Amino acid sequence: MSARPLHFNAFIWPNGYHESAWRVVDDDVRGVLGLPYYADVARTAERGLLDTVFLADNIAIPEYRVAHLPQTQFDPISVLSALAAVTSHIGLIGTGSTTYNKPWELARRFATLDHLSGGRAGWNIVTTVTSLAAANFGEAAHPDHADRYARAHEFVDVVTRAWDSWEDGAVVGDRPDGVWADRAKLHAPRFHGEFYDVEGILPFPRSPQGWPVLVQAGQSSAGIGLAARFAELVFSGPPSLEAAVKFRTDLHAQAAKAGRSPEQVLVLPALMITLGDTEAAAQEKAQRLEDLSSEEFRWQNVLYTAGLDPDAYDPDAPLPAELLDAPAASSRAAQLVEAARAEPAATLRELTSAMKSGAGQYHFVGTPEQLADHILTWQDAGAVDGFTIMGSTLPYELATFVDHVVPLLQAKGRFRTEYTGSTLREHLDLPRPAGRG
Repeated sequence: MSARPLHFNAFIWPNGYHESAWRVVDDDVRGVLGLPYYADVARTAERGLLDTVFLADNIAIPEYRVAHLPQTQFDPISVLSALAAVTSHIGLIGTGSTTYNKPWELARRFATLDHLSGGRAGWNIVTTVTSLAAANFGEAAHPDHADRYARAHEFVDVVTRAWDSWEDGAVVGDRPDGVWADRAKLHAPRFHGEFYDVEGILPFPRSPQGWPVLVQAGQSSAGIGLAARFAELVFSGPPSLEAAVKFRTDLHAQAAKAGRSPEQVLVLPALMITLGDTEAAAQEKAQRLEDLSSEEFRWQNVLYTAGLDPDAYDPDAPLPAELLDAPAASSRAAQLVEAARAEPAATLRELTSAMKSGAGQYHFVGTPEQLADHILTWQDAGAVDGFTIMGSTLPYELATFVDHVVPLLQAKGRFRTEYTGSTLREHLDLPRPAGRG
C-alpha cells in the first residue's frame, strides 16, 4: 500500500462542472460574475487543506455556448491575484496558452502572481485546441497540432529561462554603497530559437518558488511528451482505472527517459463528483443534472472541445469518412473517432450523448465513504497521486468533499491534517529549481 500523502486540486467552474449545474443551484445566476463566488470556492478548498484551486481558460467562445452555459472565462491571473489576497496557503493554478501569448510576457505575469501570493502560483500549460482563437488574436490561421506542440517546447524553455534571469540572492540592498542588486547575478536569456527571440531579464527578482509549478493536461502522444519533459503536476482524464495506470506508467517512463525523477511528476486526473448521504440520493442528484442536459449543446460541445467546427457537421449523420482516416487534432478528437469506429452507423448525436463536456470523463456518483474508497483504490493501484476534484455543482459538492471525504482520508493517514509549508511546492513536496546562475 502506498504511504504517500494524497494531493487534490479544486477545479473552479461557474456553478459547477456539469453543464446543467447552473440550472439546479439556487444561487443568483449572475453571482458567478463577481469575486465573492471565487473567494467562496477558494476558502472552502483551503478549509479542506487542498493543494490548489485551478482555473481553466477559454480565449475563444463559440456562440452556441452562450445560450447554454454561464460564460465567465475571466483572465485567470486577474482572478487568482484577487484570491491571493483572501487566502493564505492554498496554491493558485491558472491556465496560459503557449500559442496565443508571448513567453516573456507570460513569464512576467505568472512570476508576479508567485510574488504576490508568497509562492503559491502554478501555470497550466496549454496549446489551445480551438481554431476560433486565431481570429481573436489577428492570426490568419490556427497552427496544427504538431506545430503547436513544437512551439510549446520552445515556449516553456524560454519562460523558465526568464524566470531564472535573476539568481537567488541577487538583491543585496546595500544602502551605504547605493547598490540594490548585484548585476553579476543577472543573466539575460538572450534566446534565439526557431520560433522565439527573447533578450532581457524580468523586471523583478526571482520569485519565491524559483519557478511557479508547471502543470500540463495533454493526453495525446505529443501532450505526454511535453508533460514528460516539463510538467510537475499532470491533470489527465483517463476513463478507467486500467487506462489511468497505463497513463501514469507511460508518463513516468518518458519522464525518466528525459532525465527526470518520476517521483516529481504528480498525476491528478479529473474527477467530477456528485455525492449524497446514500447512493440512491447521489444517483437522484446526478440524474436530475442529466435530465436537464441539452442534447444540442452536448454534440456541439464535444466537437468544439475536439478542436472541430460544430457548424461543419450534421448531427444526424455518422462522422464523415475523411475524419475517421485523418490524424486526430486532439485527445478528445481521438476519443470521438474511436467511438465512431466502434459504431460506424451511429450518428454524431448518438455518439456524443454519453460524453461529458471538457476533460472530466469520469463522473463519480455515490456516498463520501464510497468516494474515499475509490480514491484509495486508484492510488494503491498506482494510477494516481490524487485527483482534480470537479464538483458537479459548486461550491456544494466541494463543500461535501471537504467536510465528509477529507476527514475519512485523514483518519486513514492518507491526507494532511494541516498545511506544513507556505508554498505550493512545499504542499506538493516538489523541489525548488536551482536556477541557471
